[in-house]
Amino acid sequence: MIFLHCFILTQIFGQTQRKVSTYLLTQYTNTLHDRTIGNNPWGIGLGLQTYFNNKTRFKPTIDLTGDIYLEDDKVGRANADGTEIPNVRGMTNLFAGTSYNLTQDLYLSVVGGPSFISGQTLLGIKPSFGFYFSKSQKLMGKISYINIFNRDKTTKEDFSSLSIAIGLKLF
Repeated sequence: MIFLHCFILTQIFGQTQRKVSTYLLTQYTNTLHDRTIGNNPWGIGLGLQTYFNNKTRFKPTIDLTGDIYLEDDKVGRANADGTEIPNVRGMTNLFAGTSYNLTQDLYLSVVGGPSFISGQTLLGIKPSFGFYFSKSQKLMGKISYINIFNRDKTTKEDFSSLSIAIGLKLF
C-alpha cells in the first residue's frame, strides 16, 4: 500500500510544469538588408531559447543565437573615403525579453539586447512568431525578424534578416 501511495505522489508531482524550458535551435538566416549583402546573403546557426514558466501568458525569455555566413561574392566594398566596410562573417546575439502565448500551440515574442558583429557590439531586436508541433511541446518552430541598429557606422544603416528555426526541447 505504501508503494502505491508513493507511485501516485510521484505521478502527481511529475505532472507539474518545470520552472524553465530550454530549446536547442538550428536556424537558417536570410539577409534582407545590409550594405555588404553580397558578402553575406545567408547564414546558418545554432541557438538556445529559454522560457521562465509562470502562471500567466507572458513568459520572460532569453534567446542566445550564433550564425555563420558562408557565402561570399568576394567583392570588397568601401566607403566614399576609401575605408573598407567590414563583411559580416558571423553574428552572435544575446537577447532577453518576453513571449506571449496566444494558445497552447502558438506564441509571439519580442527580445532585444547586444549583438556582436564584425568586432562591434550593437543593439538588436528580434520579434518572432513561434509554434509547437505537438501538445507535448517537444519540438518547436519559429520565424523571426532580426534588426541590428546602425551596423554601418558611416551611413547609420541597419542590418536586417529573416530567420527560420526548428528547436528541440532539452528540458
